[in-house]
Amino acid sequence: MSTSPVTWPPAPDWRAWRHVTKLDPERPLTPAALEAVYASGTDAIVLGGSTGMTQQAVLDLLSRLADAPVPVALEVSTLESAVPGPALFLIPLVLNASDSRWLGGAQAEALARLLPVVGEYIPWELLLPEAYLVLNPDCTAARLTGARTELAPEDAAGWAALAGQVLRLPVIYVEYSGAFGDMALLQAVRENAGPAHVVYGGGIRSGREAGLAARHAHTIVVGNLVYEAPERLRETVEAAHGN
Repeated sequence: MSTSPVTWPPAPDWRAWRHVTKLDPERPLTPAALEAVYASGTDAIVLGGSTGMTQQAVLDLLSRLADAPVPVALEVSTLESAVPGPALFLIPLVLNASDSRWLGGAQAEALARLLPVVGEYIPWELLLPEAYLVLNPDCTAARLTGARTELAPEDAAGWAALAGQVLRLPVIYVEYSGAFGDMALLQAVRENAGPAHVVYGGGIRSGREAGLAARHAHTIVVGNLVYEAPERLRETVEAAHGN
């Protein structure tokens, strides 16, 4: 007996996002901070983290975001965090990882387990691969993946050309995770990424930093500010939209 194909809502227009707020399911989020996120004018919310991405933590945060005024996306970094509900699923591939598992091996293993069970329900059109450059040697993602973080702008340009021009990956994510990064490197990525959409995240704690990053990135991501000074989130949104 045949069944009707599963239909999903269309993917949001993620290329129009200038400012994204990243929430970590492992970190406590106060009601006031969440209200600040909603009031900030951010274009989207992304759930993600290098640790603590358990099924329960992700589901709990998704339930709190049920009435979010903007699209909610999920960065799938563990198999158990791949839960239904988000408007978009982001699949990270760490280009500069020394451990090749993070270039696709871990994702292939996860799909090998998922396909026989829920393959027909996977919303392929809502899966968005991200080519990551992890560049802060002190961050958890760098330690987990063994990322080679000592990249000069010309090295990053090569990675950007490979990801955007050769592999045709839709997104290149320049990630400094907690530290404000090298804007010359970000510029080199943008200039060599071809049609890829360039995202920057890391250390944005003011409108000035948001504006600097937004000059070269199509989208900026702000995360720590939500937990440190959520009242300043709006100024980063205004700076991103002003570029």
